[in-house]
Amino acid sequence: MTVKEHLEVLLAPLLEDGDCFLIDIVMKPSKANQKVTILVDSDEGITIQQCTSISRRLAKQLEELEIFTDAYTLEVSSPGLDQPLVLPRQYKKNVGRNLKITLKTGEALLGNLTDAGDESITIQLPAPKKKPKTPVDEASLVRTIRLDEISKALIEISFK
Repeated sequence: MTVKEHLEVLLAPLLEDGDCFLIDIVMKPSKANQKVTILVDSDEGITIQQCTSISRRLAKQLEELEIFTDAYTLEVSSPGLDQPLVLPRQYKKNVGRNLKITLKTGEALLGNLTDAGDESITIQLPAPKKKPKTPVDEASLVRTIRLDEISKALIEISFK
C-alpha cells in the first residue's frame, strides 16, 4: 500500500465524522522535509476548526503508526478558489456560481453553473454583448457538458 493510499484509509473515518470529503492529497518531497497537503471540503463549506481537528487526529495516527520515517509537514486545508473543481460533489456545491471551463478539445467557456449531476453539468452562457444580426436562440446559450469532457474548471471570482 502506498503512503497516499494509507492516508486515504486513515482519513476516511475522520472525514465521515464531519460530513467532509477528500478532494486531493498532494505530497511534495524536499531536501529538508516532505510536505503533505490534504485538501478536504464539505457540502456546506469546511471550517478552520474542522481542518484543525482532522489534522490533529491524523497527525496522532501518523505518529503512532510511524508512516513517515523522515521529517514531514502536514497541512489540512480547504481548496482555495484557485483550485480546479474535480468531483461531482464540488460542482453541486457551486451551482449558481460562474465557472471558467476548459474542455479537453481546447475550447474555453465562461458561464453560470445552473445544474450539476454525477455525470454532467449545465451552464448558462452569457448573451453576446454586441447585438447580432440574427436573433440568438436562447436554447443555444444553455450548454450541457459531460464531466469527462472537462480538462479544467475554475470558479470565476467576481468583485461586483
